[in-house]
Amino acid sequence: MGRRIAIVEDEAAIRANYSEAFARQGYEVAAYADRPGALAAFRGRLPDLAIIDVGLGDEPEGGFTLCSELRALSQRVPIIFLTARDSDFDVVSGLRLGADDYLTKDISLPHLLARVAALFRRLDVLADSTPREELLEREDLHLDISRLTASWRGEAVPLTLTEFWMVHTLARHPGHVKSRDQLMADAKLVVDDGTITSHVKRIRKKFAMLDPDFDRIESVYGAGYRWKAA
Repeated sequence: MGRRIAIVEDEAAIRANYSEAFARQGYEVAAYADRPGALAAFRGRLPDLAIIDVGLGDEPEGGFTLCSELRALSQRVPIIFLTARDSDFDVVSGLRLGADDYLTKDISLPHLLARVAALFRRLDVLADSTPREELLEREDLHLDISRLTASWRGEAVPLTLTEFWMVHTLARHPGHVKSRDQLMADAKLVVDDGTITSHVKRIRKKFAMLDPDFDRIESVYGAGYRWKAA
């Protein structure tokens, strides 16, 4: 079978529709109707990617809770929120909890399949990195590309797949400004500007938890972001 995708959706018809669409693409699909069932399954076997609705049964924010629980099990499993809730507050909340993408249910199936394929391509690119690129070091930053792990001054930074790829893209060329469009292209992202901004804020917060003086990721007004050399 192909990669295993977990779909957590409380509406049976929608769950079946998504499951069928991904199965037709060769994915192995595991579908769950509620948070407890999905969490129990994740503890036994992690999926390769999870698609989660925000409202699950009698838990209006059960998807947010499940995202946090899955992130406690793995920082690297890609997570996509797929929900009818489209407020800026919900989008930011989802990204702050560690989701890689936040989509609304009016998205077409081909577009959804493309977003999932893009996440898997980023995993493949990292896995296929040449030996000389397995470790990227920039002063206090160490990125192990083969293991998808990051550390700052010897302490682990719990980055998600998207966050790791963005830090890698910026740190490869310190001082070079990456526009949001370039950052999306280089990091194989298919998201909007607001999502990029939310991810950068979350990345900075994670580094600042280890080092309150962390200032390596600079915003360049009207241009984008860059990794500042020491």
